[in-house]
Amino acid sequence: MHPGELLREEILPALGKSKTEIAGLLGISRQTLYDILEEKQPVTPAMALRLGKLCGNGPRLWINIQRTYDLWKAEREIGKDLERIPTLQVA
Repeated sequence: MHPGELLREEILPALGKSKTEIAGLLGISRQTLYDILEEKQPVTPAMALRLGKLCGNGPRLWINIQRTYDLWKAEREIGKDLERIPTLQVA
């Protein structure tokens, strides 16, 4: 799950504020927020800090969701290449 999906589907409705208000509280443009919500932009470490502060759940949740999403996406993109790479053992 992209962190934008969690924001869009769960967090923002629970906060009961408009997207414009949320962007203002985060100190970002509405476009930046919309890009995250539409999964066009990742949650950067700086954004994770902002979201963690606003939501009271800290930045690690947001950065971990983004990292998990990025790994999932990369594996889908290069999965066939990975199958051809051997796993070596350290002596």
